[in-house]
Amino acid sequence: MPQVNDREASLYAFDLSEATWRKATASAGENNCVEIAVLPSDGRAVRDSKSLELAPLRFTASEWAAFQAGVIANEL
Repeated sequence: MPQVNDREASLYAFDLSEATWRKATASAGENNCVEIAVLPSDGRAVRDSKSLELAPLRFTASEWAAFQAGVIANEL
C-alpha cells in the first residue's frame, strides 16, 4: 500500500463542501466542463460538472504542477 504523507493526508481531510469551485472560462456558460478548487498547501481538487456524484480527484501542489506541465508540453 502506498505511503501517504502529511500533505496528501491534508488534501483528503479537507471538506470539499467548503471548497470554492471554478469552471474554465472556455466553458462559455455550458454545464459540461471540469471544475477546479484550491485546497490547503496549494493542492487542487478536480471534478466533472455533469457527474457531481463521482468523487473529485485530488492533487498535491507538485502533482498539479506536473499535470499542468504535461498539458502545456502536449504530452497528455
